[in-house]
Amino acid sequence: MFEATPTSVPKALRRWAPVAGLAAAALLATACGATVTHTAAKKPSGSGQVGITVKTATVKVNGTSTQVFTNSAGYTLYYFVPDSATHTVCTATLIGSTGTPCATLWPPLVAPTGQVTGPSGVSGSFSVFSGPNGREVEYNGHPLYTYSLDTGPGQSHGEGVLGKWYVATPSVTSSSAASPSPSSSSSSGGSGYSYG
Repeated sequence: MFEATPTSVPKALRRWAPVAGLAAAALLATACGATVTHTAAKKPSGSGQVGITVKTATVKVNGTSTQVFTNSAGYTLYYFVPDSATHTVCTATLIGSTGTPCATLWPPLVAPTGQVTGPSGVSGSFSVFSGPNGREVEYNGHPLYTYSLDTGPGQSHGEGVLGKWYVATPSVTSSSAASPSPSSSSSSGGSGYSYG
């Protein structure tokens, strides 16, 4: 009879065994009707923090250097034109043509507790309202989001997606006059969504 020892089991198999175990557990939980939630650690959206800080950074938007709002990790923040100060359209239940929930492709900026601290020198105001995505952070009544296809700080791949998603800048006016920021121009984003 063969007895497995640490040296008889290939190193690659030992390394991937925990991953295979988690995958099997997720499959079993799904088969039994449980909900399995996946969270990505590479792009914090403020979850788990006491209060939240919004910063500014200069990012190339359609080839022009533009001052934009970012989350604490430096990821560009966006707003969605169909949203309002009291109604969020982009949620986990809104499914686009790709089958991906809107709030997965566009993670909302949330502040589980505390207040929002914004950068000094901006004339608009930050606030928090309880919406379908939790305590959602807004600027001038626009709920704010990151974009899952931005893989690092300084990117603005979500600008102009579907003609409804735009970078959040200090010049964004109140949501009642929801229109793109002056530096924005529509571009065709590759999200495959048909919502809004």
